[in-house]
Amino acid sequence: MNSKISNKDKKDWEEFLTSDDTLPNKDVDSSKKKILKIRTCDLHGYSLDEANNKVRKLINDSFENGVNKLIIVTGKGLHSENDKDPYISKEFGILKYSVPEFIKNNVELMKKINDIKEASIQDGGSGAFYIYLKKNFTK
Repeated sequence: MNSKISNKDKKDWEEFLTSDDTLPNKDVDSSKKKILKIRTCDLHGYSLDEANNKVRKLINDSFENGVNKLIIVTGKGLHSENDKDPYISKEFGILKYSVPEFIKNNVELMKKINDIKEASIQDGGSGAFYIYLKKNFTK
């Protein structure tokens, strides 16, 4: 370190210390702030086939329009009528299990998806899930 500091530098430093000015944070690039586009879809009351078609259309439309995140609300299956029919699996017809399985088994949809995760409690918890979409570079 240089022990010879000019009087001008000393004066500038003193002024900076006594002023309310702050240095800009160069680590934060304000021009590249990520803007999250989020869409929500509630599937309560849909049949399995209707729900799968709705989700397929939503994923395709959202991918084309640059949406980053989807919140799919399926419900927890607490009011499902499947428990009254002994020939239907209690888990098979519940949208909570079937819709994510449909998405994971659809190769074309999975090409547009980065990740699928259970939603946080404020977005529905175990009765909902997130779909994080990839960026569409063909636009």
